[in-house]
Amino acid sequence: MAYIELDYQKLHHNFRFLDEFFSKNNIQWGVVSKLLCGDESYLNELIETGIKEFHDSRISNLKAIKKINPDVQTVYIKPPARRAVKSLVKFADVSFNTEFDTIKLISDEAVKLNKKHKIIIMVEMGDLREGVLGDNLVDFYSSIFKLPNIEVVGLGTNLNCLNGVMPSHDKLIQLSLYKQLIEASFKVKIPWLSGGSSVTIPLLLKKMLPIGINHFRVGETLYFGKNLVTNKTIKGMKSNVFTLYTEIVELMEKPIVPIGELGTNVAGERFEVNEEDYGKSSCRALLDVGLLDVDPQHLTPIKSGIEITGASSDMLAVDLGKNRRNMKVGDLMAFNLDYMGVLKIMNSNYIDKRITNKPHN
Repeated sequence: MAYIELDYQKLHHNFRFLDEFFSKNNIQWGVVSKLLCGDESYLNELIETGIKEFHDSRISNLKAIKKINPDVQTVYIKPPARRAVKSLVKFADVSFNTEFDTIKLISDEAVKLNKKHKIIIMVEMGDLREGVLGDNLVDFYSSIFKLPNIEVVGLGTNLNCLNGVMPSHDKLIQLSLYKQLIEASFKVKIPWLSGGSSVTIPLLLKKMLPIGINHFRVGETLYFGKNLVTNKTIKGMKSNVFTLYTEIVELMEKPIVPIGELGTNVAGERFEVNEEDYGKSSCRALLDVGLLDVDPQHLTPIKSGIEITGASSDMLAVDLGKNRRNMKVGDLMAFNLDYMGVLKIMNSNYIDKRITNKPHN
């Protein structure tokens, strides 16, 4: 049976690395937990690292975090749906916002619950995801800063998430200037300038991050140890906190080229025939994971000599060539996954979630 495994030691190692790195640079940070899809066992492991701030894009996940540890700060990292405001105020301490009417509803609900709700105003810096346009920012702040039970604790931006616009020194300097403008105009102090995510870490590594940026939200680099600009593992970090294990359910020598008239498969793909493969065969294995669970393009076999050749809704086909490793039905085959691969697997109820390398008390 297929399962995904979280390596406890690697997770904790990467957390300590980042925590020390940010501390040396006077930066506060929170962990983006949405990759874990609210899985309670994995959230417990994340909480055990000692992180005090969790970022997520699903209120149900923030609810699960608060159930485990009510004292951690929870941050909702996309503009809230108005219909979700009641749950938002109940389970999120902080939220990203760009719409006055939504913030007014949050204010009304926070008054009812006698709670202070913190707001990060997201600023559009070119990636064209969420964000108030810079020219409108002062007026926008003016409209919300006196709302009852609302505290604006930061300005933030999202880069690279939608259209691939990369963070740069100039863009983050501009964000810092917006903060200075608002503080000077309204005689206020805004604690956070949340311009950092995993894709911004390379700027910090190269000492090119503007001094004003003092808050990061990090997920991918924590789980994969990656420099997202070079796509290489950051020196001192561990790659692949997660590993997927799948079981071989069939293993036979079969023709390389399908037999019969070819149409499109269930994924809308059409097999392309290489004429050199006619008459050839290879050792072919079927694994107990499929498109329902993960897209094959996000998987990489850990062992060499294995090629993914296709997938149906419930099975993955791989070519073992001459099967020099003498694999057999019932053996497990391991895969590394990228961020989207883990995200899809974690959303599958059909894949077991396990933990490895956890010390025994």
